Amino acid sequence: MLVGQAPGKVEMGGGRPFAGRAGQTLFRWFEAAGMDEESVRNRIYLAAVTRCFPGPHPSGRGDRVPSPAERENCRPWLDAELAIIRPRLLIPVGRLAVDHFLGKVPLSEVVGRAIPVEHVGGVSTAVALPHPSGASGWLNAPAHRELLERAIGLLRSGLQERNPMPGMSRIR
Repeated sequence: MLVGQAPGKVEMGGGRPFAGRAGQTLFRWFEAAGMDEESVRNRIYLAAVTRCFPGPHPSGRGDRVPSPAERENCRPWLDAELAIIRPRLLIPVGRLAVDHFLGKVPLSEVVGRAIPVEHVGGVSTAVALPHPSGASGWLNAPAHRELLERAIGLLRSGLQERNPMPGMSRIR
């Protein structure tokens, strides 16, 4: 199960998660992990911390970050999805999803690591990714790009059906 921040403007118009520019980057990362976009869409449940497009950021760069109230209003939806899916592999993408599952920690402490996380659906192995939009400069640092490469390697291992991550009998 992959959990992003919120639908973007493109996604609200077309109904497919990660259909815009950020999605192109995200699916390139998955291709490096051995899965094309169609396989990702067929095998990984795509969700978000919030359900609605929050609107453009006041600066004009990227989308507005959903407020704490908006996140709390959408929490029952995400909790229900987690309870139904009960993912063994959880891929939080971007700051809001990382904060939701792993707490307010620097991305450099969680990207590139497999971290056990408890949620309403049980226990999952979380493999965090930075937000693929490029609105943040996080990936501009060479050390951060190395952490992304490590995360992609973890996804490559965890997404192979015959070679699941330790302790996982089935990857979702």
